[in-house]
Formats: sequence, C-alpha cells, structure tokens
Amino acid sequence: MTNIAALLSGGVDSSVVVHLLKEAGHDPTLFYIKIGQDDDELLHCTAEEDIEMATLIARKYGCRFEVVDLHHDYWDNVVAYTIEKVKQGLTPNPDVMCNKLIKFGVFESRYGHQFDKIATGHYACTLKRDGKVYLATAIDPVKDQTDFLAQIDRFQVSKLLFPLGRLMKSEVRAIATQAGLPSAKRQDSQGICFLGKVNYNEFVKRYLGEYPGPVVELETGKIIGHHKGYWFHTVGQRKGLGISGGPWYVVKKDIDANIVYASKGFEAEAQFGDEFLMRDFHFITDNPWSEASNEIDVTFKIRHTPEFTKGKIVKTPDGFMMKSSQMLQGIAPGQFGVVYDADANVCIGSGEITGC
Repeated sequence: MTNIAALLSGGVDSSVVVHLLKEAGHDPTLFYIKIGQDDDELLHCTAEEDIEMATLIARKYGCRFEVVDLHHDYWDNVVAYTIEKVKQGLTPNPDVMCNKLIKFGVFESRYGHQFDKIATGHYACTLKRDGKVYLATAIDPVKDQTDFLAQIDRFQVSKLLFPLGRLMKSEVRAIATQAGLPSAKRQDSQGICFLGKVNYNEFVKRYLGEYPGPVVELETGKIIGHHKGYWFHTVGQRKGLGISGGPWYVVKKDIDANIVYASKGFEAEAQFGDEFLMRDFHFITDNPWSEASNEIDVTFKIRHTPEFTKGKIVKTPDGFMMKSSQMLQGIAPGQFGVVYDADANVCIGSGEITGC
C-alpha cells in the first residue's frame, strides 16, 4: 500500500480527496498546515473552524491527523517576499510561493519525506511520459490551478497526487454531499491565506505605511488625483483610484518619483501590450527547447483565468521573451507568466514578468 500524506484545508476539496483515497483502499495520514500567527490580531488566520472541519474528516474516516505549525517559515519566506515585492512596486503572487516553499518545500523536508506521495485538493493532474512526470492541467478549466503550482520542481511534482484533477467542481460537490461530508456546503476560500479576513490594503498599510503622491494621466501629464502609496496599486487595476469621470486604469508606476499613471477607458492603447520579458524562468520538469534563436509555439497565462493565450517564446540574453498572438490588458511586472505547451495540456514552468 502506498504511504500517503494528505494536506487538509478544512474545505470541501481536500475533504473529498480523503474520501476518494479511502474509497481506493488507502489509509492516508492527514495534515493541516497552520500559517497564521495567533499573537498577531491583524495577521491571525482564523484556523479554528478549519481545524475543526479537518478533525471531523479525520474521525469520520479513522485517519491519523496532525496540525503542523509553519507560521515562522511562512513569514520568513512568503510574507517577507510579498512585502519586498510590493515595496519595489511589483505585483507579487504569494500563493505561488507558498506552494513552492511551504506546502511542498518546508513541509516536504520535515514531514513529507516519510511518505511515498503527498495528496492535495488542487485541481491539477500529473502526466507520465518517457519516464518523467509532468504537471498537467485539470479537466475543469475554471478550477484549474496549475498556474499556482508553476514554481514547483520535478521532484515535488513526482511526489504529488491530485485526486480532483479529472473531476469537475460540480462533481466534487456532489461526492461530498453524497458522502455526508461536513464541509459539503462550505464556501471556497478566497484571497491570500496569511491575510485571513484582513483586507489586502490594510496589510500593506501596516507594514509599509502610506506614501502620498499624484495620479497622473499618462497621455496629458495632468494630475487627476492623488494616491496614498504606489504599493496600493497594480498595473491593470481599475477600481480603487477614487477618480471620477472614468473608468480609469493604472497603466504604469514611477517608483522613484512616487507617481501612479492612469489612462481613461478600457480601449486606451496604454492598457495593452503583446509581449513581455520573464526573468529567472523556472522549468518544472525539463527544458523543451535549447536553441536561443528558436521561437516555440506555446500557450500561457499572465493571471488566474480559465483562458489560455497562444503565443511564441524565445530565449534572450535577459531571460525569455513571450510574444502573444493577441493584445494583452494589464501586464503587471512581478506577476508570473505561466507557460504551457501549445495544446495547453502540460505546464512547462514560469518566470517573473519584468516588463514589456
């Protein structure tokens, strides 16, 4: 029998994972990773209800259950990364780094090495080909989460089990209801985990404060408003500028001058671009191309959406350049450009977007 660790969140997805593993004859050990700080009222991630749900699942299926406190590791790695990127005027993705560094990083090194496989409630798949294991997309395009897993490595993906990858979300809910799981009707979690129910801007304000400056219309150079700090805004943002006569979109930030540039109207040319550079590109399993001059047909994402965009990618001295087949709105430096094969079946890897 395969020795399996299953990561629980207290939600319906990971609960169904346990049900499916037990149905298949496995006896997984269940873990809840606690990353909130109990002594910090702002950052305290309300885990009591999650742990209660996970405990009920463990009792229902007779599984061993352990709460693992990794909040120090989370702060040192993911929260510190987020604050630093925001301070640089970039748009970080802490969920991606949490998967890479905490769930399948610190947890693997301290606990996961005792197990043959680690099962999670992510909507993703693995694909074996020529003796290698690849990260593959889920069949539910709306729930596919491979973009959040695009920084894991070949060892991590080889140990992962994704029991939900071949199921639609509606099927998962139906299984949970039929099995009488306590989390069957629980709403899916939203937002960044370490914030709990805290507003993102409140978190940024606490650790970076306010830094007032002008909002300038890109085309005219006219001051049209004021912001409380460039780190509260991201390229592509529409809401939150507090300027009438819009819609206004954030299109650029001058960090040194503390200026946020905006452009009026979705059709504004400044909103769009058709190429971007990615640095520190991370290949999950292997590098499918080696010639610097080759343009390879791929699909990609620049944010968490069901849609894939077609494009070509080429290696340059500064990283990998993505050339999109269509104009893209709101290319935000700091986010990850996630690259897939031409059929959008296999996730090749990801790199941090540095600019257009």
